[in-house]
Amino acid sequence: MIFRVIKKEELKGLFEMLAAENRVIGPVEIGQDRNAAPIYGFEQVSDFSRLRLEYTTTKLPAKKYFLPYKEDMAAFRLAGRDWEKTVDYNSDAPNIFFGLHACDINALNKLDKVLLAGTYPMPYYAAKRKNMFIIGIDCEPQPYCFCRSMGSDTVMHGFDMFITDLGENYFIEILSDTAFNFLKKINAAEPVEADHVRYMKAASDRHLKFSTHVDTTDLTKILDMEFQSDVWKQWGDRCLSCGTCANVCPTCYCYSVEEHVAIDLLSAKKTKMLYSCNFIDFAEVAGGHNFRPDRHSRLKYRYYHKHRGFVEAYEEPLCVGCGRCGEACLAGITVPEVISSVRGGMVKHG
Repeated sequence: MIFRVIKKEELKGLFEMLAAENRVIGPVEIGQDRNAAPIYGFEQVSDFSRLRLEYTTTKLPAKKYFLPYKEDMAAFRLAGRDWEKTVDYNSDAPNIFFGLHACDINALNKLDKVLLAGTYPMPYYAAKRKNMFIIGIDCEPQPYCFCRSMGSDTVMHGFDMFITDLGENYFIEILSDTAFNFLKKINAAEPVEADHVRYMKAASDRHLKFSTHVDTTDLTKILDMEFQSDVWKQWGDRCLSCGTCANVCPTCYCYSVEEHVAIDLLSAKKTKMLYSCNFIDFAEVAGGHNFRPDRHSRLKYRYYHKHRGFVEAYEEPLCVGCGRCGEACLAGITVPEVISSVRGGMVKHG
């Protein structure tokens, strides 16, 4: 890994260089909540002054740019006795992500295991994923995030460069030759010993700010033992089966497919839409049988997929601990509280 240090004013030059010929997506303020606190989201940005690199978190992840909530997979058209099929992977230009937090980069790395390296890779995802450049940036831990418990507060791969604020300067980790060549075009210097000391101090200070923790010790075994626990029914009674948690989750990838045929029977299209395992019809099959008719069953299986099944398949949880689901849940259900109740204890703060 190569390291560089730049003055903060140099970052604008880097942004303008990238935005001159590319589509740049970054965190911007999109509104305010009832307490007048800013609400952040990822949008295409052409003006550096719109970027909010100090953002806390975005309500929605950047998932819509590589796993769109609705996407046409194929179109069909009849012309006389012949028909033709058109497939569009919907990736016409590179995306440069400017300012992803470690948890969101780790979410991409987890999705890669399924959608790129799995038995049935998804070409629509692959086309977008392989056509992106990622600049990560350190975050300020929030009261609801528990990414350190999930091992997602830092990231070792999956980005091109990663930025850490050192006060007057930015400390940059470089992972790709493309990033290295970009940095050669601005005033970037090799770090000295004092820069390394400041970097380690910043990392240590940041770690101390995490206030919510989840005990993941032997969690897969405990989930197996507590599969029939009454706590699932208690949480299920609160769950609204609205799917909000899946909507804001950076790693949920379940989807449904619909086929639409034109009324003149001369054309059709196949559309993929992201779905939620909490929806009542998620496990319904032909004939009307539903394998998970109860809310608590659907909620339970979502947790087992994140913290049990994915661990068995890939030796890591699917959850990155960003806390978006708990913040967005209309019923106030949070991952730390659910896991704590399954373990028979209380969520640990401090």
